[in-house]
Amino acid sequence: MSPTATATITFGDELRRWREARRLSQLALASEADVSQRHLSFLENGKSKPSREMVLHLGRSLDLSLRDQNALLTAAGFSPEYAERGLDDPDLDEVRHTLEAVLAAHGHIPAYVIDRGWDLVMANPAAIGLSALAGIAPPLDVAANVMRTCFHPDGIRANVVDWERFATALIHRLEREMVHRPFDDRLAELLAEARSYPGVAELPERAPLPTGNDLMLPMQVRTDHGVLRFISMIATIGEPFDVTLEELRIETLLPADRFTEDALRSVT
Repeated sequence: MSPTATATITFGDELRRWREARRLSQLALASEADVSQRHLSFLENGKSKPSREMVLHLGRSLDLSLRDQNALLTAAGFSPEYAERGLDDPDLDEVRHTLEAVLAAHGHIPAYVIDRGWDLVMANPAAIGLSALAGIAPPLDVAANVMRTCFHPDGIRANVVDWERFATALIHRLEREMVHRPFDDRLAELLAEARSYPGVAELPERAPLPTGNDLMLPMQVRTDHGVLRFISMIATIGEPFDVTLEELRIETLLPADRFTEDALRSVT
C-alpha cells in the first residue's frame, strides 16, 4: 500500500462505529433490531455479508438519517436508497412551492428554512426585515448561515439582550445535534467555528434556567422600535424520502409578547 492510500472502510467498521456512538452493546442492538447477537457479531467482523434489506433495517434501528443510511449501504457495496436533490431540481418544484407558501402564510412573523448546516435556504420578508432591524448589514440573504450570524461579532450579537445566556443555549443546541450526528464533518466545523469567536470559550457549561414567567428561553433583540422578544419553534418535513428534504427545517420566531407583535405588524 502506498503512503497516500487509505484503508477501505467496511460495512462492519461502519456498523460498529454507529453502534458504539449510540452507546449500544451488540446485545442491545440485536434486541432492538430483532436479530441474533451472533449474526450481528458476524456482520461486524465480516464473517457474514448483509442483504440490502438488512442494512436498511439496521440503519433504522440505529436511528440513522437518510444520508447516513445511504453511507451504510455504500460501505456494504450497495447503491444509495435515497436521492439527494437541490431545491432547484424540477422534481422538487412542488415541495419548493409548498415551502414558499408556508413562509408566506406567516405574514409579519419571521420564518425561514435552514439546512443541516444551518445555511439559510429560504426566508420570508419578515425575517429579512428583522435582520435589518437587528443591525445586520447587509440583511440576511440565502448565502447566510444562521449560527454564524448569531455568533460572529459583526452579526446579531451586539443587539441581543443577555447574549451570554442566548449563546450558551445555541452552543448546547449544536452540541446536542453533534450527539445525534457525531460523524457530520459539516456540523463539527460549524461548532468549532462558533467556539472560536470572541467570548464563546468563556461561556458557562450550561445555560441558566429562564426566570419569572419565561417558560422558554426568549431571544431578545434591541431595535429602533425597542426590545423585541421571540420564542423559536422548529418544524421538519414529515416522512421524507429524499436526503435534502429530511435535512430541511423551518424555524419560526414567534412574538413572545404583544409589544413585539405590534412592532412587527408596523414594519411589515
